[in-house]
Parts: sequence; structure tokens; C-alpha cells
Amino acid sequence: QVQLVESGGGLVQPGGSLRLSCAASANIFGLSAMGWYRQAPGKQRDLVARIFNSGATYYADSVKGRFTISRNNAKNTVYLQMNSLKPEDTAVYYCNAGVTVAGPGNYWGQGTQVTVSS
Repeated sequence: QVQLVESGGGLVQPGGSLRLSCAASANIFGLSAMGWYRQAPGKQRDLVARIFNSGATYYADSVKGRFTISRNNAKNTVYLQMNSLKPEDTAVYYCNAGVTVAGPGNYWGQGTQVTVSS
């Protein structure tokens, strides 16, 4: 059974930091590029960052230089370190397995809320 479980969301002030984690079942983690998406109220779900098995990464322009995606293959976990957070980063963040340059894969986590507000 494929499972993706996110954690680490919460309320943070502008300029603060959070680290999101996504624990994946081993049967997909080793085969998949992993990604983080986010969806704000009334908006579409957009790619934030992705990381391939090779370690190559991609970031949306809006987060470049502030967010860092990484993966720990021994723990089947992918992380999103978010620094210098802005109110416009407020959204539900979703982990995705199987992401490609063409779009998201078939497996999603349940989402974790990130709220940036003073």
C-alpha cells in the first residue's frame, strides 16, 4: 500500500522558518522523484519543488533561494526547509511521489497547513 504522510506545518510569523517532512512507503520512494506542491484557497495546486533520485532539484521562481528540498533515502523521507517565509506562502502543502517534468505523479499525501501571519 502506498502511503505518504506529511508533517511539520503550522503557524509562523513572516520571516520565520518551518521544515516539512514527508515519510513515504518504501515501495515507491526508491523508484520515484518526489515533489512538494501547495494550494492556497481559491487557487490551483502548484509545484513548489521537486527532487529526482539523482539529487537534481527544481524550484518554482517564487521560492528559489528561500526553500530547500532534500531527501533521506535511508529514511524514505523527503523534506522541505522553508526560510524567510512570507504571507503569500500560506497554503496547504502536499507531498507527491512520481513527479516528472510533465506534472505530478499519482500519489499524494493528505496535506499539511502552513500559515504565515503576524
